[in-house]
Amino acid sequence: MSDLTYFDNNATTRPLDEVVEAMLPYLRDQYANPSSVHQFGQSVRHSLECARAQVASLIGADAKEIVFTSSGSESIQLAIRGALAFRKPRKQVIVSTVEHSAAGKMTAQLEREGYDIVEIGVDHNGSLDCAELERRLTDQTALVSMMWANNETGAIFDVERIAEIVQAAGIPLHLDAVQAIGKTDVRVDKLAVSFLSLSAHKIHGPKGAGALFVRRRTRLAPTILGSQESQRRGGTENVAGIVGMGVAAELAHQHLAEDAMQITGLRDRLEQGICNASKLARVNAIDARRIPNTTNIGFRGLQAEALLLLLSESGVCASAGAACSSGSLEPSHVLQAMGVDPEYAHGSLRFSLSRFSTTDEVDQVIELMPSLINRLAALGAR
Repeated sequence: MSDLTYFDNNATTRPLDEVVEAMLPYLRDQYANPSSVHQFGQSVRHSLECARAQVASLIGADAKEIVFTSSGSESIQLAIRGALAFRKPRKQVIVSTVEHSAAGKMTAQLEREGYDIVEIGVDHNGSLDCAELERRLTDQTALVSMMWANNETGAIFDVERIAEIVQAAGIPLHLDAVQAIGKTDVRVDKLAVSFLSLSAHKIHGPKGAGALFVRRRTRLAPTILGSQESQRRGGTENVAGIVGMGVAAELAHQHLAEDAMQITGLRDRLEQGICNASKLARVNAIDARRIPNTTNIGFRGLQAEALLLLLSESGVCASAGAACSSGSLEPSHVLQAMGVDPEYAHGSLRFSLSRFSTTDEVDQVIELMPSLINRLAALGAR
């Protein structure tokens, strides 16, 4: 789809050609089960372990600390469930008000099971209230689970300060780094974190592969029983996906600084161009430290759903951090937690770029937006 402008990379990314090529043998000829003891199986096992080392290198971990999963969501939920199994009788879990739904749905279920879920607030830029976090920790706190970078606004939490606070209290910390990996420097060897979740398809790898960092000597109960992954995650591994994830991780590591500089320039150009072209536009979390590829722009008085449909008709893929319910688009929980004016929150779009994004695409979207806004105004969709 050469005429497509794809600015929805926080949803998923285009797999790199190198990733696809690396995966193909494991979808054709190298099909053995990596748990088999014969040479065929062990040759596949070797490839899986090489990928484990590649993923570990990206985040400064030891290969033995990497557990492969099916997705970032599974990694998040395995970390939370797996940690809590060894923290009884403590029943308090601390999260933020802006977590991804993978964590939000998990904690909602835990609350139904009798856990005390404490949500720490954020300011208007999406930054965590670390003073509140420190106040809310008690001897009943079983786990703290926070995102590293927000999937909707790109705002980065002060994970160094969070880790200091949580470590001082002697409580395990889980970080959801799904949106941070490959966009900012994520190093577990420099941070007091017990668990860290990541996903392949956010870094130009395949869907269906994720990983969980589990610090050495940290106890984790499996949610899927079996002998694989050192008995921490049962089920025959998705070898093709894992090999692809390994290659994506290695390339993300190699190009991190270069990509960050290039993509930041494109994001800033997009923000400035849209805001200069329309007085209705305002960037959410503009003063926060953000991952390079993400901008969330609110359009006063407009509806995000209508804007997205018009963009799609013009060949532009973007998204809104919101769910459509009963024909109306409600502002996302993230923007509500930040206290964004509803006039802007209802009309907020997320544009998320990648290494494949170009200046021409950015300029095309800048040029397109005023006409779309005028069309909505003419239709009375404000």
